[in-house]
Amino acid sequence: MPLTRRQRQTLDFLKEYLEVNGYSPSFEEIAQHLNVSSLNGIYKHLRALEERGFIRRLSNQARSIQLRNPQDQAGLSLPLLGTIAAGQPIEAVGASEEISVPEGFLGKGRHFALRVSGDSMIDEQIRDGDLVIVLERSDAHNGETVVALIEGEEVTLKKFYREGPQIRLQPANENIAPIYVDEENLKIQGVVCGVLRHY
Repeated sequence: MPLTRRQRQTLDFLKEYLEVNGYSPSFEEIAQHLNVSSLNGIYKHLRALEERGFIRRLSNQARSIQLRNPQDQAGLSLPLLGTIAAGQPIEAVGASEEISVPEGFLGKGRHFALRVSGDSMIDEQIRDGDLVIVLERSDAHNGETVVALIEGEEVTLKKFYREGPQIRLQPANENIAPIYVDEENLKIQGVVCGVLRHY
């Protein structure tokens, strides 16, 4: 299962706090940063991050959260097919690497990974240098984040919206304009189902 936006925000805050302080924040500090009042909600986010292999918590110890890299755990190998633009469309850049993802991280279907270049999807917590895990699919629903091939040449990472005969490829960055493409000139190559980030 991919991380939710709140889980990703929690993980990002943990990383920043650990880098500055050398120890992990308290539940109260995490709640304050996320502007939420429920410590139970924070506990659920942390438990989800632990189950997915992003953190480790030492039992019965305060401020004992440690970061982990889920790619370092034994798991399934996925092809890393190259770089995709989260910005203006660029030509696909091929690669022949593989990455490892934890067992249980993937659902049914064929998956592959792409490295993100650009910052047009930062409001969806997809940043330059991240790896996106993509479920191979030829169709998409409104609001899904897709790998889109435009006019058979350029590939981009955007949110998908059908608007009459056109498709709007919407960035998740208010400073970047959407791309409009006639449906016959667009091919969906997959839908993003997860994000991996090196810390």
